[in-house]
Amino acid sequence: MPQTGILVTQEPAPQSVQVSDLPHKVYEIERNTGPYTSSGLATAGFRSAKYLEEEWYQNNNSCYHQAFADRDYSECNRHEAKQLAAETATLCQRTQMDSTKKTGERLQDIHFWKSELQSEIKDLMAETDLLIGDKQRLERALEATEVPFSIARDNLQCRERRQHPDLVRDCVGMELLKEAELIRNIQELLKRTLMQAVNQIRLNREHKEICEFDWSDKVETYNIDEMCACYNNQSTCIQFHPHSCKCDDSATTPETWSKFSHDIIYRAEREKMASINLRVLINSILSDTAEDLRLQCDTVNLAFSKCCEELENAKQKLQHHLNRTLREISDQEKNIASLKQAIKDKETPLKVAQTRLYQRAKRSNVELCRDAVQFRLTSEVEELNMSIQALKDKLLESEQALRNLEDTRMILEKEISVKANSLLIDRQKCMAHRTRYPTILRLAGYQ
Repeated sequence: MPQTGILVTQEPAPQSVQVSDLPHKVYEIERNTGPYTSSGLATAGFRSAKYLEEEWYQNNNSCYHQAFADRDYSECNRHEAKQLAAETATLCQRTQMDSTKKTGERLQDIHFWKSELQSEIKDLMAETDLLIGDKQRLERALEATEVPFSIARDNLQCRERRQHPDLVRDCVGMELLKEAELIRNIQELLKRTLMQAVNQIRLNREHKEICEFDWSDKVETYNIDEMCACYNNQSTCIQFHPHSCKCDDSATTPETWSKFSHDIIYRAEREKMASINLRVLINSILSDTAEDLRLQCDTVNLAFSKCCEELENAKQKLQHHLNRTLREISDQEKNIASLKQAIKDKETPLKVAQTRLYQRAKRSNVELCRDAVQFRLTSEVEELNMSIQALKDKLLESEQALRNLEDTRMILEKEISVKANSLLIDRQKCMAHRTRYPTILRLAGYQ
């Protein structure tokens, strides 16, 4: 005979089975109807029971078992929750400590690169300042070369005003041309070096700015990570940021991050070494050019001294010859006067002899005799004429010699004037002007 009631299909769960693995309770309730149920009009008002007694006990046992199972599940859940809370607390503390440690390590890395960048910035600033000082030396040296060039050009122009025959291409002129050419070459060299210095200063400043940008980012990052390292569970400024775990696609890796700073420092070091090498080159150029200019200046001054000495000797010799020529002119003038007087002195004896011959020619007849007196008077006249002619010829020669002496005197005086003019130009103008030649320190750009 089938029985109606509650059918329990749940099996008792063992103690080791997890609560999540227990099967759900299934109850199948059937109505107390069927062909074998008691029915009757007499008991119609007393038939209120719907379950059997076995079903009642079975339901109670089911409730007991369900309560036991729920308590056991709750106890397991509490134990697991407590264990999970302890594990998660330990894990959270360990993870937080590891994050703090890695943040500290990251701070050390940032501090290292920040220090390296700061040191590089200081080195670049110091090197740029030194290069600016050498650039100013180049500018002063270039400006100082204008004085020697103007002196050399003025000397050449002054020497163009020499008179012939002193207007010659002598050693002084050649050395002055060498000096002017040397100064021009040095000026071109200094200008090119100055442009290199300006370009290197620009590169130094550009790389310093790049280092400063990176250093500024490092400082900002260091402050952020330092603030993050100071955060703890007692911090009051912490809050939820659900989307903070999302990483930006443009984020770098530690390798690219360190390589970026390394490359910046490497390029800055390369420019710093280029700047150092350029300063060494500038010092060498300034020293060599100043020394070359002073050596050429000394060579020109020596050539001027030698030329002035030769001019002075030539002038003294010309003056000596002029003095002797003047004395000779004076003596020749006296000689001409004496010759004229001698000619004049011969005129009276000639008149006497000719008068005698003239008077004796008046003798008559036999008395007009060619006696010894006649022969002697004739020879006397001839001798006197020959003497006068010889004196006249000598007078002509003396007058020509006097004219030659006068011409020589004029030539000597002109040559002395030319030499005096050359000495005035070389000694009082050129050499006096060359006393303004800059010192070797000024040519090196120190003053």
